[in-house]
Amino acid sequence: MQPIVRLLNADICQQDGRVVLENISLTIGQGEFTYLIGKTGSGKTSLLKTLYAALPLTKGKGEVAGFDLSTISRHNVHLLRRQLGIVFQDFNLLTDRNVEENLLFVLRATGWKDPVEMNQRIQEVLDGVQLAQKRHAMPFELSGGEQQRIVLARALLNRPALLIADEPTGNLDPETSDDVLLLMRNLAKTYNTAVLCATHDYRILQNFPARIVRIRNGKLIEDDGSAAQ
Repeated sequence: MQPIVRLLNADICQQDGRVVLENISLTIGQGEFTYLIGKTGSGKTSLLKTLYAALPLTKGKGEVAGFDLSTISRHNVHLLRRQLGIVFQDFNLLTDRNVEENLLFVLRATGWKDPVEMNQRIQEVLDGVQLAQKRHAMPFELSGGEQQRIVLARALLNRPALLIADEPTGNLDPETSDDVLLLMRNLAKTYNTAVLCATHDYRILQNFPARIVRIRNGKLIEDDGSAAQ
């Protein structure tokens, strides 16, 4: 299994340089689904930000989708992020544009030029999240679950090697959360995309068991797959 994420003896720091995770190691392989859990303020978001180079890696080794996190220049961060799909708790859709226009914005921003190819890719990702019929809907016309599905479609546009999800079900009710998690699991399998999903929702860990990495006292601990708190 090809490693997509590889951290070795890495320190994870906040923007002010304060170390929140010390001497951690983590490997995530192609197509592997991994939960990241831990208390609020434990360092989950700082770890995710380091993986997509919003925070610098200043100690230890780190590689994501073939990019060295310790040496990547600011000018090349956009190249790394083309290999990533990122999903947040807040949907962050452009509210003055319909679904198709939201997706076109991302494609143009990441270098797509051919209108035929862009149209085809939008159709593919909307089919993947089962919302092809909402192509011309405005965000305010969509339910929370539908908006998160569109966010997933947006994250998958560039066929990412890694999908990073930071509390993706935090604003959703339990039934909708289950639908979104199941969709993420299926899409990861379909596209052989690695997924790192940070969550507080222990219920979805029980409903959709997978590898669990827990943050505790500034360290990463591999769980046995149970959702025990």
